[in-house]
Amino acid sequence: MTQASGAGARLSIGPGRIAHRLSRARHLAAESGLDALLVGVGADLAYLAGYAALPLERLTMLVVPARGRPTLVVPRLEAMAARATAAAEAETVAVLPWDETEDPFALVADAAERGAEGGAGTVRSVAVSDRLWATFVLRLEEALPGARFSLVSDVLRGERMVKDPDEVELLRAAARAADRVVEQVAHGRLIGRTELDVSREVRDRLVIEGHDEAAFAIVGSGPNSASPHHQATDRVIRAGEPIVLDIGGTLGGYGSDITRTLWVTGGDPAKSPDEAFLALYRVLRDAQAAATREVRPDVPAEHIDAVAREIISAAGYGPAFLHRTGHGIGLEEHEDPYIVAGNRTPLRPGMAFSIEPGIYIEGRYGARIEDIVVCGEDGPIVLDTVTRDLLVVHG
Repeated sequence: MTQASGAGARLSIGPGRIAHRLSRARHLAAESGLDALLVGVGADLAYLAGYAALPLERLTMLVVPARGRPTLVVPRLEAMAARATAAAEAETVAVLPWDETEDPFALVADAAERGAEGGAGTVRSVAVSDRLWATFVLRLEEALPGARFSLVSDVLRGERMVKDPDEVELLRAAARAADRVVEQVAHGRLIGRTELDVSREVRDRLVIEGHDEAAFAIVGSGPNSASPHHQATDRVIRAGEPIVLDIGGTLGGYGSDITRTLWVTGGDPAKSPDEAFLALYRVLRDAQAAATREVRPDVPAEHIDAVAREIISAAGYGPAFLHRTGHGIGLEEHEDPYIVAGNRTPLRPGMAFSIEPGIYIEGRYGARIEDIVVCGEDGPIVLDTVTRDLLVVHG
């Protein structure tokens, strides 16, 4: 773990870890019978090179050959930023800028061919980033005729799912920052404001508390709390209703994601939550707690989902639990492992994911509780610390 000095210092993954990741990627590529990994802009590029490149129509691509030194092919106007990355500064990768009149796909093909078996050989098999633009894939297929294409995730999934201690520390820092924002918003003024206004406040506070950026700020009030991915609107928040607050962003490139359910009273006891909502919330709280307790090595991911779902279904709310229990988190807000029926992947120490059951009564109200949890050697390590009890606030 490294940290820049001076104002605005931030935790980050150091060049030593980046070098180790690249070495592992080369080994796994060779083990998979691949000549090279062709990594475009996105989380895999950040993981392997420490480079959060811009998603431009100009090609940026890291070529990780099974043999030889990786090459980062970048538009010349991005060369300075590329050379400032951890991988380039440590000389783990060679930065190869291309000019506007050059063919970057030919440069990628040449770098891949140099790393093919025997050197300057025919490229037979490559893996490309899962979210690489179709236009880039088609041009790569032209530049590498006869090569078989597969997905980088097939190679890196196991590596990225298991977080090392530095990654866990970044996730913890992000979670604690988001926790502070939840506390601040929950105990501030809410009644009479629009969802959009509160959502803007959340985004601002996430950055103030240390996030690089605020990725989302769901503020679902009243009947809107029954929509799990509600987009904040100009609806005015009123006393006597719940608010589902689901917020997150990135800190040092790693994500936060926390959901808490509030009930605003305006100080009027007559506006307190009704017994039906309190009963619903008790079931939800029990389901989230039980699912979290089950986290330990070798437990299938789908088991965590089943534990939460069984409790909610037994209470009669089964059809109102609309989504999976959780998703992995790291450099992407949603990544492996997914906590869902059918995913038999055994949990391993270092896997990080959300546990977020919800109950949604359409047209009336809903509730969700979400924490980020790391699978520890002996059980769950819960990164979020805000109380999971219903937050009944003045508003």
